[in-house]
Amino acid sequence: MTEFWPPPAKRPTVTYANCTVSAPTGFRPLHLDLHLPPGAGPFPVVLWVHGGGWQEGSRVGLPDSVAPFGFHERLLARGYAVADVDYRLSLEAQYPAQLVDVQSAIRWLRHHRRQLRLDPGRFAVLGESAGGHLAAMAGLVGEGDTAIQAVVNWYGVIDLVTPPGDPYPFTPPALLLGGPPAERRDLAAWASPLHRVHAGAPPFLNMHGTNDQLVPFEQSERLAEALRAQGVRCDLHPVPGAEHCFVGCSDIGGLIEASADFLDDVFKGH
Repeated sequence: MTEFWPPPAKRPTVTYANCTVSAPTGFRPLHLDLHLPPGAGPFPVVLWVHGGGWQEGSRVGLPDSVAPFGFHERLLARGYAVADVDYRLSLEAQYPAQLVDVQSAIRWLRHHRRQLRLDPGRFAVLGESAGGHLAAMAGLVGEGDTAIQAVVNWYGVIDLVTPPGDPYPFTPPALLLGGPPAERRDLAAWASPLHRVHAGAPPFLNMHGTNDQLVPFEQSERLAEALRAQGVRCDLHPVPGAEHCFVGCSDIGGLIEASADFLDDVFKGH
């Protein structure tokens, strides 16, 4: 029998809920929820960026395969603050609105770092699927008050120029870009982590199921190769036999712990 961790009765409360980080004109306000671990801080922070093909999902949701295994609880136990962030979905606004919204959350957290007891030099982004794409982009283009010091990409799309799946107009990448990527190649490249790699990028961890049929494992392999060619650390963690959202993996809790291990290693000495 699967043992969930921790028991539901012990799930943590949200320290700061429904914090408004931006209010784009003509759109809904965007919020985050911040969970803080015990102690005085300042704490390293992990921004959680949800998936859903850029067109669905919520900051309060985790994939059904991941939710029972204590994502927040494990990171909090390791001393990380966790911020669950909103972004506009693709039927609300086209790219780069989604990245702008994630950056708004980063900027807001850094601006309020003293009150929130956060360490501005230890900001990480962890995203899954579409959120992995946005986490990677945030890490690659952030600077100044939007800078990111570590990226954990769980099975995110990294190349929108030749995205996985079919080329028709209503696929998730086409909705994100406002049309088929083949007709918007410059925008698709500008929106693709693979085409934004540079030598100043932060360390990356790519974690991906080897049997993922929605976003093939090869996407993470290509990003790792490109980052390493620039001299950037990129750890590649294949999950043997797992499908999208790590379906089929028998130790998802271990994957969460391995993600925290990577962050501990990147942040040691800071």
